[in-house]
Amino acid sequence: MSVQRLDVRVANLDCEHDAAAIERGLRNVPGLVEVKVFPKAAKVRLFYDPEKVTPDGLRERLTALGFPPRDTLEAVGPPKPWRNPKVLTSAASGVLLIVGWLLSLLGLPEIVSLALYIIAIVVGGYYFGREAIEGLIFERRIGIELLMSVAAIVAALLGQAAEAAMLVFLYSISEAAEGYTEEKTRSAIKALMDLAPKTALVRRDGQEVEIPVEDIQVGEIFIVKPGQAVPTDGVVIKGRSSVDQSPVTGESIPVEKSVGDMVFAGSINQEGALEVRATKTFAENTINRIIEMVEEAQERKGQSQKFIERFGARYSPAVLGVGILIALIPPLVFGAPWAVWATRATVFIVAAAPCALVISVPITTVATLGTAARHGVLIKGGIYVEELARVRAVAMDKTGTLTQGEPEVVNVAKVKNGHLEKDDEILTLAASVEQRSEHPLARAIVRAAKARGMHIPPVDDFQALPGAGAMGRVNGQRVLVGSPTLFSDALSADPEIKRQVEAWQEEGKTVVIVGQSDGPDLQPTALLGLIAIRDTLRPNARQAVEALHRVGVEKVIMLTGDNPRSAQAIAREVGIDEVYADLKPEEKALKVRELVSRYGHVAMVGDGVNDAPALAEATVGVAMGAAGTDVALETADVALMGDDLERLAYAIYLARRHQSVVRQNIVFSAIVISVLVIGAVVGWFTLPIAVLGHEISEFLVIGSGLRMLRA
Repeated sequence: MSVQRLDVRVANLDCEHDAAAIERGLRNVPGLVEVKVFPKAAKVRLFYDPEKVTPDGLRERLTALGFPPRDTLEAVGPPKPWRNPKVLTSAASGVLLIVGWLLSLLGLPEIVSLALYIIAIVVGGYYFGREAIEGLIFERRIGIELLMSVAAIVAALLGQAAEAAMLVFLYSISEAAEGYTEEKTRSAIKALMDLAPKTALVRRDGQEVEIPVEDIQVGEIFIVKPGQAVPTDGVVIKGRSSVDQSPVTGESIPVEKSVGDMVFAGSINQEGALEVRATKTFAENTINRIIEMVEEAQERKGQSQKFIERFGARYSPAVLGVGILIALIPPLVFGAPWAVWATRATVFIVAAAPCALVISVPITTVATLGTAARHGVLIKGGIYVEELARVRAVAMDKTGTLTQGEPEVVNVAKVKNGHLEKDDEILTLAASVEQRSEHPLARAIVRAAKARGMHIPPVDDFQALPGAGAMGRVNGQRVLVGSPTLFSDALSADPEIKRQVEAWQEEGKTVVIVGQSDGPDLQPTALLGLIAIRDTLRPNARQAVEALHRVGVEKVIMLTGDNPRSAQAIAREVGIDEVYADLKPEEKALKVRELVSRYGHVAMVGDGVNDAPALAEATVGVAMGAAGTDVALETADVALMGDDLERLAYAIYLARRHQSVVRQNIVFSAIVISVLVIGAVVGWFTLPIAVLGHEISEFLVIGSGLRMLRA
């Protein structure tokens, strides 16, 4: 069986109840293998057997369920208010309530107002009443909708039809507003979707034609004029320009692009025209990958959200049970008036309903994830937002994180007559051996030799020496190229060369030694020369470390395979607190584990590939420069889309602000519920006051959570 995937954006999908309705409705469709619903993104993902069911058949089924698919890649928002059934029924309920009240003031028979109030209850409560019944029957769940429905029915039976109609009207407003609230939280994702243009100018059959971006094929040539957005990922084949990548990576400074450079979908071309060969289709480009991963992340719940949901699932039935006891015990045990305590029980059920409490965490988290993505930080879910907020120490690799990751040769010395002299010829031997290696230092040596116009002879019998260097036969001579550790005995016998090695290491340079070996055990028999290599620091490396300290990180730690002297020199330059050098990849992972045991919550920053073991050991694994890199996007918990390390400090700040807003919302919700519950039981509050307090607190919590969209 070949399973295919279909992603469909649908209308009317606003909440978990809608998601459950879709899952129930599609449960027995022949050929449908799996259903995933993303209510935060208004998207349904279907895995199906094409031999048994067609995409059109699945779309028709969704339409029949009341969730019609939309032919757009953009997030689907709610309909206009004047076309939204929930808004219309809520408005009708409000009109009927007001008309009934006015007629009662005019002295018309009470039966007329009562009839209008009952119609208002039925019309306004249709949608959330249906949700309450479906939740009880299909999911065995007592939710807030059932609490409100019970309260409205009991109030009407007690002769408080006007109060019941007001309850239904006000609660139906919050239900109708739910879709628009979800739409607001999707604004960050919509901003990302709006980055890519709708059409692209491509060259086909020698002519330039404008096509929808969805039709771009891998390998096609497209033209990006000044001021235009790049339609999909590609490689520049002609032209030169600066490109604003801030929409994708968060980096504010435009990046120079010329032939051979990558450009990302959504980035803005500035002054020059570029011709680009597409490397990904529109559906697979960087922007769409970010959008898809953020939408999936929004469905991954953090511990606090899971706790609130578990609490709500137990709390709502408890509220209904306590409400029943309040209505029964005083009259049965103490002979109190039935009507008084039934009324208080009704007010209690409304007052204790946990709407604000339940919505306090998810709306804040969704807004946070969208805002982070809009600023070049991809966080894989609410759990990682919470973990980022708790980070006390940040460990980071040196190469590619604090430095540019492009080391260059800065000093060359050849041993002549027992002394060191400046002489670039030693690069020839070193480059000959290293041309077979993929190590960054090896590539730096080869680049330097080519830049100096040197002829690089071929190498025979090449052999990599893991963790030490490489060996090969050049012009019949067996040459060793490696770290000072490989040449420790030879250095001990030659103090002058040893002093030079140490001096360069003190300057933060990595020293590569070139030697000769004539024996069978690969031990060097002569030292031929030294090469000093240094990786250029990122321009804002020091500011990034300072920013981490400012947001509350106690320790910033460097983990590197480089020598201790070089590592210490870099650490002093950028303000690193602790340094652990000469570490192999597995030793980095062990060191991260040790740091986690010491600090509790540790973020590890690396490239997402070579540092995968260390990233896995950390509380939060962070990949640098993940734009366009599928592996880095997949392996890390947090991906910094650009090469800007300061984005990590921003991510930690955002996570801590998220936790602060969540705490504020939970405390506020708990206080409001407590006050309303006490007032309900004591008899201070009437049903309208409880309803108003309940709804106002819910809207205040929503507004508070949406503050994260402006962070």
